[in-house]
Amino acid sequence: MSAGKNSIEGIVPAGRLDAAIAEATPDLSRERVKALIAEGRLTIDGVEVTSGSSRKHEGRVFTLQLPPPVDVDLKPEAIPLDVVFEDDHLIVIDKPAGLVVHPAPGHPGGTLVNALLHHCASSLSGIGGERRPGVVHRIDKDTSGLMVAAKSDLAHRGLAALFKAHDIDRHYLAIMDGVPMPLSGRIEGAVGRASGDRKKMAVVSPGQGKHAVTHYAVREVLDQAALVDCTLETGRTHQVRVHMAHIGHPLIGDPLYGRRQKKSVAAVRKAFSRQALHAAVLGFTHPITAEKLRFESPIPADMQELFRALRV
Repeated sequence: MSAGKNSIEGIVPAGRLDAAIAEATPDLSRERVKALIAEGRLTIDGVEVTSGSSRKHEGRVFTLQLPPPVDVDLKPEAIPLDVVFEDDHLIVIDKPAGLVVHPAPGHPGGTLVNALLHHCASSLSGIGGERRPGVVHRIDKDTSGLMVAAKSDLAHRGLAALFKAHDIDRHYLAIMDGVPMPLSGRIEGAVGRASGDRKKMAVVSPGQGKHAVTHYAVREVLDQAALVDCTLETGRTHQVRVHMAHIGHPLIGDPLYGRRQKKSVAAVRKAFSRQALHAAVLGFTHPITAEKLRFESPIPADMQELFRALRV
């Protein structure tokens, strides 16, 4: 695959066209590819193609034109950022709980993207789309911790390829309801939209969701709870939250996947107003310099307080 400033070229893999192009362009989501195809931005052997459902283009040369980044009322905002690392290509942020990553319905501003636009000026990758400049991955609004954003298209493509290949070291610390048995293990279960509630994800059959694997290990047993290290082998929406709930131990404070609290510790748990989840470790090979990078973030104050309150 080759990439110009405003286009991507490559060979079409096997399968449905929109899915195949998404596979060949790891920095673009399938939904993003579908939208670009519908806009007439895809050509196969020089001929425009506007339907993503065809399966007859395997082995042919495609060119996908990328629109220039568009400012859709995205304004730089002087929101303080905890910058862990920064160079000309990328920036690593320790995100506080409560900060939305990118604008969305209900959150038109006050997001990490607005803060990055202020901090980085015009130096953010445009590949993520008009509302997500620089965004390669995200963590939930009420999850704290480390994430990386791209300042150049080349870095974005390199980081996206690492995420797609699951070649990123990511560890989360979670405080979960109850103590899982065994104390360490591997959870494998496809994650997809929950039937009947589009806001929730669930473990579903493989054909209905994306393959997902989480490794967990209990660090400390607490009062009817546990501090757990969760290592992501894949990175799906709400993966840790969904997998922990799936094995019967949802995260304390989780508004979507939690359960009614046990009376003996209800007051302590009720006072914790978000899912007890923190992205504590982020490691990867720099896509431009090839330097091995690894960052660690301490547990934030609110989770430390919860941990102390539940300590046996």
